[in-house]
Amino acid sequence: MLLRPVAPLFRRSYGLGWGMWRIATGLWVDEMRRVVVIAVAGLSLAGCSSFSLDSFKSAPPTVQVQLESNPPGADAKTSLGPGCKTPCSVSVPAPESDNFSVSYALAKYQTATVQVQVTRTSGGLTSPDTAAAEPNPVVAELQPLAPPPKARKPMRPKKPRAPKAAAAAAPAPAESAFPDPNAAQQQAAPTR
Repeated sequence: MLLRPVAPLFRRSYGLGWGMWRIATGLWVDEMRRVVVIAVAGLSLAGCSSFSLDSFKSAPPTVQVQLESNPPGADAKTSLGPGCKTPCSVSVPAPESDNFSVSYALAKYQTATVQVQVTRTSGGLTSPDTAAAEPNPVVAELQPLAPPPKARKPMRPKKPRAPKAAAAAAPAPAESAFPDPNAAQQQAAPTR
């Protein structure tokens, strides 16, 4: 006679019967609990390694700045990095110090630097922070370079001219204790 209990029959079978035995005995609850606990622990450890409070901070606001120069075509570069050839527009991150400078350079012109003031406006709970630049557009008047000074030729001393014949005829003062050094040259020089 077959008087065996039902559970051992399910336990020995494979496939669908094995699952029914687990359901009937309540073992699947323990196994599922174990799987859920391991999955939650793994996710929490993975989440801790990549979690950072910086993710709650908003990105710093950017400022759109229009750069112009007179004459146009100058190379403009901000102290924060971005630059372009005027007239142009650049987007720069709002600096922490609330100001930056723009330097302009053009061949045959003096360089110019313009200070820019940044005004920050904090956003609300749902709106981001904003920033505005003053002055905008940033304009620079470039002055032409002064021409280099002309190189002067060194001056040559003039050759002394021979005294005129009339000057040679003038009598030399005899009372002088020193003789005239030019008198000997005047006598040796031919007259014209």
